[in-house]
Amino acid sequence: MSTVTPTDQRVSGASGPTFLDISPRRKATNTFASAMMWGAMIIALIPLGWVLWTVVANGAGVVFSAEWWTQDQSSTTRILPGGGALHAIIGTLVQTLIASIVSIPVGIFTAIYLVEYANGSRLGKITTFMVDILSGVPSIVAALFIYTLWITMLGQNRSGFAVALSLILLMVPIVVRNTEEMLRVVPMDLREASYALGVPKWKTIARIVLPTAMSGIVTGVMLAVARVMGESAPVLILVGSTSQIRWDPFGGPQSSLPLMMLDMYKAGTTEPLMDKLWGAALTLVILVVAINLAARFIAAKFSVKK
Repeated sequence: MSTVTPTDQRVSGASGPTFLDISPRRKATNTFASAMMWGAMIIALIPLGWVLWTVVANGAGVVFSAEWWTQDQSSTTRILPGGGALHAIIGTLVQTLIASIVSIPVGIFTAIYLVEYANGSRLGKITTFMVDILSGVPSIVAALFIYTLWITMLGQNRSGFAVALSLILLMVPIVVRNTEEMLRVVPMDLREASYALGVPKWKTIARIVLPTAMSGIVTGVMLAVARVMGESAPVLILVGSTSQIRWDPFGGPQSSLPLMMLDMYKAGTTEPLMDKLWGAALTLVILVVAINLAARFIAAKFSVKK
């Protein structure tokens, strides 16, 4: 006859078997840890919600009008009501698009090399070191470097393209770091199973590794895009302000949403100026959210289904 000890006693409920001998101390510790976790989450959400509410409350008046999205500020002056932010929206999207076209492939391929091919090589260590340095470079330093190289040494004009070059320096290390971490999360068993079937390494990376890590990579890319879209130092140094729509990134002054906010702030504190300033801030938030949702939809379409 078998003997049942107290530690072996179990009860079966609707959710499965549970132990009866959990000590009060462990229950109290679990309750305390749960309370701390929820408390930390609430504390983090309070300032985030406050900022979002402030931006929406102050910027909704101008943003939720058709004129804001279809006109620029050339038909009016800054201190007067009216006009829109189309010129700043176009400038922001053009500069971010140019930076993304260069930064995303370079960042992803660099991360693939570091994870799949470097294997502790000297070049891999140097690349990792340089990425770490670029990750901590302030935006003003990147802007001054591009100003020295592109404008002073090469004699080019201040333009939206110069801003995009500085955004590349800020965006690449973020994409590399996030992509690298996501690739390392992919189980090695998937790679080994693919190799065992005779699949080449490059095809394993393209067909197995990247689709598996796609959602995480997209999240990292969106973090990088969100950061560079709101940078103000590069637009202050590398491009002039204009109230007209300018599609050509090489054609001289080209406004953007951060630059528009700075222009409105420097012009004064009248009600029309503050409305346009908060409207530009809310527009920037809306663009980031829209791009994020679109990227997540694309990632869900092409990532590996579980």
